Amino acid sequence: MKIAIIGYGKMGKAIEEIAIKNGHEIVLKISAQNINEFTIANLQLADVAIEFTNPMSAVNNLKTCFDAGIPVVCGSTGWMEHWNDVIKYCKDKNGAFLYASNFSIGVNIFFEINRQLAILMSKRSEYNVSVEEIHHTQKKDAPSGTAITIAEGILQGLINKNKWVSGSSNNPLELSITSTRIDPAPGTHIVTYDSPNDSIEIKHTAHNRIGFAYGAVLAAAFLNGKEGIFSMGDLLNI
Repeated sequence: MKIAIIGYGKMGKAIEEIAIKNGHEIVLKISAQNINEFTIANLQLADVAIEFTNPMSAVNNLKTCFDAGIPVVCGSTGWMEHWNDVIKYCKDKNGAFLYASNFSIGVNIFFEINRQLAILMSKRSEYNVSVEEIHHTQKKDAPSGTAITIAEGILQGLINKNKWVSGSSNNPLELSITSTRIDPAPGTHIVTYDSPNDSIEIKHTAHNRIGFAYGAVLAAAFLNGKEGIFSMGDLLNI
């Protein structure tokens, strides 16, 4: 499989390493230093693109991939207000798109455990739930996309919360997400259900970027040759 990497930072380099180890070829690497090479013609040298940049450039990057007719895997977060626009653009171009706020296999299993736990706790009003996330200081968005996905999974299951908020909240209808930025933490996410009598906690801790990169390469192989909108749940049959 021939891969275009859009965003050749730490994640892009980790993706390159994993892709090559698994027998794939990197035919295009785009960073801020060679943005002039990000063209439709160059993209069409690839079978699939993997996009890990930032909220400011992600949407235009995705649309360029759809214009080129290239399936694209996206791990950029912080651009969800443009989600409907991107999905419509992809469908109009008969494109293929797989987005995840986190490509770690473990995190995606954690997402499902979190959803199921929320359903189990939906009638237990004595417990208050909160989400905590810890990332490195270069993480641009807060809360993290992963924390937001976790919060949305909780809101699907609980009837006593109606929205998530960034930071602490005294409103019992609000789900609090607290964000901490310390180095060199690659990512920790904690969900806590707390009552006067006890607490239930589920936690995922990333040890490095390799798990994210491995999942992104798996997603690219899954998406190659397909058309439509997909998720890590489709890849993992969750």
